[in-house]
Amino acid sequence: MSDRPEDPFDAPVAAENPAEEARGLRDLLGRHAVDTRPLRIPEYRRILIGQGTSFIGSMLTQVAVPVQIWALTASPLYVGFVGLAGLVPIVVFGLYGGAIADAVDRRVLYLWSSIGGWVVTLALLVQTLLDLQNIWLILALVFVQSGMFAVASSARGAIIPRIVPTELVPAANTLNFTVGNVGQVVGPLLAGLLLVLPNGFALAYAADALLFTAALYSVLKLPAIPPQGEVQRPDWRAVADGLRFIAVRPVLVMSFAVDIAAMVLAMPRSLFPAVADARFGGQVGPLYAAIAIGAVIAGLSSGWIGRVRRQGRALTLAIVGWGAAVAVSGLVGQLWLVVALLALAGAFDLVSAVYRQTILQTYAPDEMRGRMQGVFIAVVAGGPRLGDVRAGATAAVTNPTFSWVAGGVACMAVVIVAGLMVRPFWRYDTARDLPSTAH
Repeated sequence: MSDRPEDPFDAPVAAENPAEEARGLRDLLGRHAVDTRPLRIPEYRRILIGQGTSFIGSMLTQVAVPVQIWALTASPLYVGFVGLAGLVPIVVFGLYGGAIADAVDRRVLYLWSSIGGWVVTLALLVQTLLDLQNIWLILALVFVQSGMFAVASSARGAIIPRIVPTELVPAANTLNFTVGNVGQVVGPLLAGLLLVLPNGFALAYAADALLFTAALYSVLKLPAIPPQGEVQRPDWRAVADGLRFIAVRPVLVMSFAVDIAAMVLAMPRSLFPAVADARFGGQVGPLYAAIAIGAVIAGLSSGWIGRVRRQGRALTLAIVGWGAAVAVSGLVGQLWLVVALLALAGAFDLVSAVYRQTILQTYAPDEMRGRMQGVFIAVVAGGPRLGDVRAGATAAVTNPTFSWVAGGVACMAVVIVAGLMVRPFWRYDTARDLPSTAH
């Protein structure tokens, strides 16, 4: 026997089984990696590819418009007006478009509304090439484009539960949001490169129009998707019926209310041009991309999302996390740290977005899904635009930092109180509370 004292690092190591180790790694990845089973459905796969490509283009325009307005006016209030110009048509056409989606072939509605949005993008390109420098014309085009977007989104959201089994809806929504957020990362970064070039605004609008053709192709390849169940005439009475359906269901009411709080109170987007000029030498692209970067990372590690049963509680906590990350990001002075904190906020937002959409799609019968998606679009797309107005107006009377930080803090406070007060939402359990009519 050796007299050398035992070294703990010399302790014998148990033999490892490579096959068991590989199986354990696969199980770990299976539990946490994004669920790709919906990609086996050809119709869904085409929609996802078209949506992802078009999102890159749409983000070029969404960055170019406020930056162009800022270049013409140097006013955060006018930049906030971009949100206001998009708000009204998204609310009106989102609600009415949802009623239409419950009464007509959803593929046809999706196609024609997408074509309308593509034509408006071409108009933005033309006004830039002509150097009209008319902010009211730009805002008017944003108004029309937002209406087309609202109708198309209502139709697309109502299509998903028709082509994807109920148990895969959370996974399909996660893929939708993840791919969309990839576009929101690539789009702003590409916009940041294009907008510093000569004729940068025209280049951004032209690229959007070109990329949007992929979405048009994906819609053309869809099968007919006629309405099911009781078909109601698509008028404002049908819209009112959809709103009444929501109003008597606390789970649905709260899924919308917490999102409104998150987007209206804590969306700092319209402050990015002013903050980038003041702190970061005009580097606006990383700010616009940061939230989406976090959402992509969260989406790629989202295998656990579909296994959560208490979705109301998870949604509340995710939005509180969003508000906290936004508030802290407004206090730091290093660009990389602002981007990192906004990315964290984006991760929380991805989780909340999946649960909001899933609750809505699975809680309502098919004959109501178009109207539910109309309300969803009005809230999800309209909320950030109202948030742009709120942030820009607050910054105009205080300063951008106060507007940014106070919004995040207010979001946290409102959502915590609301989540604890509405007990059916806080206790919502998909295994126990999902209505049988939704299947």
